[in-house]
Amino acid sequence: MKKLLKFDMWKLVSLFFVLLFSLILIYPLLGVLRQSVIDKDGQFTLAEFQKFFSEPYYFKTIYNSLVITVAITFVTLVIGIPFAYFYFFYRLKGAKFLFIIAILCTMSAPFIGAYSWIMLLGRSGLITRFFKDALGIRLGSIYGFNGILLVQSLKLFPLVFIYMNGVFKNIDNSLLEASENLGCTGVKRFFKIIMQLSMPTILAAALLVFMRAFADFGTPLLIGEGYRTFPVEIYNQYLGETGTNYSFASAISVIAIIVTALIFFLQKYLTSRYNFPINAMNPIPKKKAKGISGFLMHLYCYGLIAVAFLPQLYIVYLSFRNIDGGVIKEGYSFGNFISASKRLLGRSINNTLLFGVITLAIIILFSILIAYLVVRRRSLLNNAIDTVSMIPYIMPGSVIGIALVIAFGRQPFALTGTMLIMIMALVIRRMPYTIRSVTATLQNIPISTEEAAISLGASKAKTFLKITTPMMSNGILAGAVLSWITIVTELSSAIILYNNRNITLTMSAYVAISRGNYGLAAAFSTILTALTTVSLLVYLWLSKSEDIKL
Repeated sequence: MKKLLKFDMWKLVSLFFVLLFSLILIYPLLGVLRQSVIDKDGQFTLAEFQKFFSEPYYFKTIYNSLVITVAITFVTLVIGIPFAYFYFFYRLKGAKFLFIIAILCTMSAPFIGAYSWIMLLGRSGLITRFFKDALGIRLGSIYGFNGILLVQSLKLFPLVFIYMNGVFKNIDNSLLEASENLGCTGVKRFFKIIMQLSMPTILAAALLVFMRAFADFGTPLLIGEGYRTFPVEIYNQYLGETGTNYSFASAISVIAIIVTALIFFLQKYLTSRYNFPINAMNPIPKKKAKGISGFLMHLYCYGLIAVAFLPQLYIVYLSFRNIDGGVIKEGYSFGNFISASKRLLGRSINNTLLFGVITLAIIILFSILIAYLVVRRRSLLNNAIDTVSMIPYIMPGSVIGIALVIAFGRQPFALTGTMLIMIMALVIRRMPYTIRSVTATLQNIPISTEEAAISLGASKAKTFLKITTPMMSNGILAGAVLSWITIVTELSSAIILYNNRNITLTMSAYVAISRGNYGLAAAFSTILTALTTVSLLVYLWLSKSEDIKL
């Protein structure tokens, strides 16, 4: 009877998640689907889809998004894999510094990088003016395709670095020694052995970069100009200044879900073709980076990091300059921060921390329970829960925002403009990071450990709380820090859901940029950068680690 009760407890947990995801995810997405195919008279219609595919302007947003996203993914792999290779296989000077700065490059909100590059390379940017006035050289435009590619590639290549650094640790040195004995060395060994062994991880990194780039809203909105993308078009149709069309926005959202789902399943298929385990019984020793090759490795790594981190440094610099609108004046002061303190700074910080802490606590709890259901209580139902929980991973945030407004914008669930709907959106969007991290960790914990505790008299509940959960701590911490950073820098869903009562630092920075108040935007962005930096340092201190595992 006691065992039956314990078993029923986990069945109740499964039932809870079925009901939860049905309410906060499936029901809202069905609302988006319904609004896309039902007209004002309540009749079924495909007119909105026909409009999208029949008019080149709208259809081109799919093409633009796919082209720029594929380009970003390719560039991040090209620059991120060598960076990870040099970092892991060679003893670089200041390696820990490189690691921390690389992670910080990807922790800021994407639109902040776009805003900074406009200030540097825009039509009146600092670097643009220098080349024009001092050297008589006119630089190419930062706007459009090139600008989006630059901003996103520099922001997202650290994700490739994190993934590749993790897989390199699992490559056994005996494999490399064997290949060397067979005459496979240097560049040939890199492509034939190391890259082949790393292919599942390369595909996983490519998927993450693709999804992040495809769903990005702020960067193409600020720097894209005429280069229109999917998320921007969804926003314009839903909240555009020239008119709104909720049904058309819903139709575009449905198309976005289908496109990203196809990409996700393609990645899963390709990964299945490289399904083999690797484990480093004999870790690879690092070589000394010396001579001209060592110099070039240091030059590449530090040069890449310097360019990638330049936007954040420039934003911090601007936050202390006297700026009137978009004009930088002489002198330095705290004027921008003083102005920010009068423009919802306190509320923005409080909301960011409050929403973040509550959201993260919910995410950690749910992720632990879902991971345990998936790994230790395998069933068709629990696998379905795991699959549904990953749906937001492949969806643009604006789609989540619209879905929640449709579902909870009127009675009986009138939640629009409340803290609850903001937290709901953040939980839905950012939980997949922690779920994947915790699940991967639990899969590496032998079940015999729990069986041993139970055989010594511990109850299953006590074993779960006292043994299993603490052993998952590294995975929990790694997933939590990634969820936390994406929570505090969330824009694409927040811009659909926010108001002045629940405005966050990210939204305050974006609103200031959109209104041309660059000094105020720099102050908000600097505080946001400081918050993400402290978050990373706290994670490294708590985990006693020099790495982040995805």
